[in-house]
Amino acid sequence: MPVGRKRAPLVLPAEDRALLETIRRSRTEERRRTVRAAILLDAADGMTDKANAAARQVNRNTVVLCVRKYLGFGLEAALGELPRSGKPRQVSDDAIAWIQNLACQKPKDLGYAQELWTYQLLTAHIRREAPAAGHGELSRLSRSKLHKVLAQSELKPHKVRYYVERRDPEFDQKMAAVLHVYKEVEIVNQGLATGTIGEPATVTVSYDEKPGIQALGVTTPDRPPVPGTHASHLRDYEYRRLGTVSLLAGLDLHTGRVTEIVNNTHKSSDFIEFLTKLDAAYPATHTLRLILDNHSAHISKETQRYLATRPHRFHFVFIPKHGSWLNLVENLFSKMTRTMLREIRVATKQELIDRIHLYFQEVNATPVVFRWKYKMDEINLTT
Repeated sequence: MPVGRKRAPLVLPAEDRALLETIRRSRTEERRRTVRAAILLDAADGMTDKANAAARQVNRNTVVLCVRKYLGFGLEAALGELPRSGKPRQVSDDAIAWIQNLACQKPKDLGYAQELWTYQLLTAHIRREAPAAGHGELSRLSRSKLHKVLAQSELKPHKVRYYVERRDPEFDQKMAAVLHVYKEVEIVNQGLATGTIGEPATVTVSYDEKPGIQALGVTTPDRPPVPGTHASHLRDYEYRRLGTVSLLAGLDLHTGRVTEIVNNTHKSSDFIEFLTKLDAAYPATHTLRLILDNHSAHISKETQRYLATRPHRFHFVFIPKHGSWLNLVENLFSKMTRTMLREIRVATKQELIDRIHLYFQEVNATPVVFRWKYKMDEINLTT
């Protein structure tokens, strides 16, 4: 009678034992992993294969295979499955590289009208051109196989992801100037909170325009929610366009209060109207420092003539082009869009204007000081 080779004893390192204990107690792990974790733990504690199999209600060979996989290949192999021989590969590495190269091109460059690939178009092109390119195995390529190849390559040639190019050669310098202002504002605000400094001589205001706010009217009255019938407001999908308005707003970075005007346009004359209102809102002894973008109205001759009548009153700090995310007032506009403008319906354009002013009355009643937090600790005011 042949004698089987004796198996080496199973000794679990502390980290493996801790992980196996966690898996065995888990209620979310796959059952096969919890069973195999228990097999390994009991085997390491000296339980026989027969008793181990009976405790787990599995075949003895399952216990033997699990322990041998651990001894031969490690923990993950024992908890999972060893790779099988399987069916030979049908698509070579060269063919996959050829598919990837095609996917990275635009179909219009290959004689098609489309700007981007669709799976149907790319599959048809590969089937037709593959034999001539020396990849005959792709002549019957399926759409699902193409999807798998592209997914493994992390390619999505049917989509466009937008980004903003840095077209301002002085982007970094201008960004640093804006961030230095925010750092200075933070220091001043801390001093105001602790009472170590008095009222600042320079007031920093984050300013921008929000043009094209639509005044939309309903064609039939909304229906309110009804318990047990419909949980939300009901609204006819049709609407009436009543025009648009432009919001010009400045956020005081020390108090959180907002100064705003709402007009039909946002031209130089509107910007001057805003500056006039801002001028009247603060003592004449203060310097008003505005963080703003490069809109033409901010540097027009009409604006320059107005600023000349108020010498040393205003100081402009321009954010770099395509750097609107550096302007803190954009956070205010984002919050306004989410909480007030979304789904808004009005009877007239004047009602929209009145409700915008009412919104900022509510904001100023309980103002919130917006702060720039990203990498503020890396800013050095001495540089």
